[in-house]
Amino acid sequence: MSLDALKSAIPDYAKDLRRNLDSVVDGSRLTAQQLWGTLLVTSIASRSPVVLRELALEAQANLSPEAYTAARSTAATMALNNVFFRTRHLLSDQEYGGLRTGLRMNVLADPGVGRTDHELWCLAVSAVNACGACLDSHERALRKAGVDRETVQEAFRIASLVQAVAVTLDAESILTEPAE
Repeated sequence: MSLDALKSAIPDYAKDLRRNLDSVVDGSRLTAQQLWGTLLVTSIASRSPVVLRELALEAQANLSPEAYTAARSTAATMALNNVFFRTRHLLSDQEYGGLRTGLRMNVLADPGVGRTDHELWCLAVSAVNACGACLDSHERALRKAGVDRETVQEAFRIASLVQAVAVTLDAESILTEPAE
């Protein structure tokens, strides 16, 4: 299955998702590396085997080997960070904020791609994983680096779309299984 096959798997009741995929892939304001890295990290974060398999193939064809590895590293690190920092943020006891994390996150120091691309990918994964603390942190870093709001929004627009496609296709695979 390719990106086209992924789009054709989207049921007619969700045809807007198909149109949005076309719009994102063909008309994104992001660079190719930012776009395909964002698609890859959010497909990993979506936890959908179908979406990950198809978008990873396309991402691998559109990213350098270094950027492909960097995106995967970013997704792994943000899976860790999003749970940790979301939990710390949601706890009423603010004392946790002063404690040492005790988690290794070396990829943050040297992500393997430019800082802006890495921050966009971190923001997109944080959107899928609903970590407000991480969203704020990465949005601030992007804005401080001179990235405009439209570009920041493009990253979480892609995240919302990939998540919606994943939820829809995973639901369809269950709802269309023959009853035992």
